[in-house]
Amino acid sequence: MSRPEIRVRALHKSFGADEVLRGIDLEVGRGEVVCVIGPSGSGKSTLLRCVNLLEEPTRGQVFVGDAELTDPDVDIDAVRRRIGMVFQQFNLFPHLTVAENLTLPQRRVLRRDKAEAARVAARNLARVGLSEKADAYPAALSGGQQQRVAIARALAMGPEVMLFDEPTSALDPELVGDVLAVMRMLADEGMTMMVVTHEMTFAREVADRVVFMDGGVIVEDGTPDQVIGAPRHARTRHFLSRLLDPATAAVRKEPPDRVGHGD
Repeated sequence: MSRPEIRVRALHKSFGADEVLRGIDLEVGRGEVVCVIGPSGSGKSTLLRCVNLLEEPTRGQVFVGDAELTDPDVDIDAVRRRIGMVFQQFNLFPHLTVAENLTLPQRRVLRRDKAEAARVAARNLARVGLSEKADAYPAALSGGQQQRVAIARALAMGPEVMLFDEPTSALDPELVGDVLAVMRMLADEGMTMMVVTHEMTFAREVADRVVFMDGGVIVEDGTPDQVIGAPRHARTRHFLSRLLDPATAAVRKEPPDRVGHGD
């Protein structure tokens, strides 16, 4: 693996008495694409949110590049500027045009002037195939287009790392492909990416590594061929059988401690 861009050390996260992350150790190399998979409630989205401190770990360390986000003295805003995040929901400002959604964060956070912010916005809308939608409002776009705008907005900030939290889960099936195509493009360009997803085809074809989580721990970590193609652990095999062939899955009650807090 190349030099780590993301490092997670002995990470724990509890919500009251519910321990969602139970000692996570993980590295993501520069230019690497790591897909995190697992059942609902396994802690995968909480892990992603801890990487940019949207959730504050109960204990443990998180590094992005050479900066420790969990250091009490860290300039968290400066570090976050190096991290792009794309959520399940698009979080676009409905009263702003697409172009304005991209230029506002640049001007407010990066202090770019209006002309430079507009140039960067136009360039990144072109990257996601939405140049013609610059003057449209979010309500006029499909869900897939809105998610691509959200990706373009994150890219306009010039991140070194991109985090994706189930970016296609809120989309109709026919709209998923365009969003995944943009993510493939970013992977081909060498963007460091950590992706929480249920899209197994994307994980197989694009990820350098796949991490399977269950019960707040990493159960398996390896190449897609290893984790998806030939999983070693029964928990992984059970999860994949339910995901890849849901018609054969038996009804099963989730344990109480697996319900409630984030994926």
